Amino acid sequence: MDTQTRHALKQDRFATATASGLDWLQENRTSAIATVTAVVILVALIITGVVVYNSRSAKAQDLFGQAMDIYNTPLAQPGQPALPGEITYPTAAARAKAANPLFVQVAEHYNWLEPGKNAEYFAGLTYLDMGQTASAESELQKAAGSHDNGLAALAKMALAGLYRQTGRDDQAVDIYRQLMKNPTVTVPASAAKLQLAGLYETTNPAEAKKLYAELKDQDKTTVAGQIAAQKLAGK
Repeated sequence: MDTQTRHALKQDRFATATASGLDWLQENRTSAIATVTAVVILVALIITGVVVYNSRSAKAQDLFGQAMDIYNTPLAQPGQPALPGEITYPTAAARAKAANPLFVQVAEHYNWLEPGKNAEYFAGLTYLDMGQTASAESELQKAAGSHDNGLAALAKMALAGLYRQTGRDDQAVDIYRQLMKNPTVTVPASAAKLQLAGLYETTNPAEAKKLYAELKDQDKTTVAGQIAAQKLAGK
C-alpha cells in the first residue's frame, strides 16, 4: 500500500469518527449540556465553599485574637502606675468582662471552626472570673466534648475546679480520675493526681498523703512531684 493510499484511509477514518461523534452529540445534546452544566455548577460550588470557609475562618481567627489580646492584658499592680500608653485592668473580673463578649461571639457563630471551639473554653474561663458559674459550666461542658483531646482535657480540669468551688466534690473526683486514666499533653496524669490530692487534703487526708507519696516517687522531675514532696514535708 503506497503512502497516498494510507493517507487517504486515515482521512476517511478521521472523517467517519468525526461524523459519528457529531451525530452522537446531536442525538444527546440535552444530556451533554446537562452534564457540562452540572460540572460547572459543582466546580462553582466548591470554589464558593472554599472562599466562604477561608473568609469565615479568617474572621473567626481575628475575633478570637482580639479576645485573647484583652484576656492577656496585664492587671494593674497596687501602687504601680501604668506606663504611658499601657492598657491595664483593675481586676481579673473586669478584664474577663471585656473579653467575654468576643469569646462568646466566636463560640456562637464559629463553633464548627477551631477558633470557635477554643472560644468556648475561654468563654467558660471568663465567666468563671466574673463569678457566673452557671454560664461557665455550660461553656466548659461544650469545650469538654471537643474532638481535640488537649482542649477537652483543659476544659475538664476547669470544670473540676468549678465543681469544687460549688460544693460538688464527687463530680470533681470523677473528672480527676478520668484525666489520670486518659492523660494528654495539656493535662498529664500527674497534674490531675496533684489536684485530686489537694481535694482530699480536707476530706480524706490519708488518701491525700498516699497520692502525694506516689507523685513524689514516680514524678520526681516534674513540678507536680516537687510540689508533692513539699506537701509531704509540711511546707
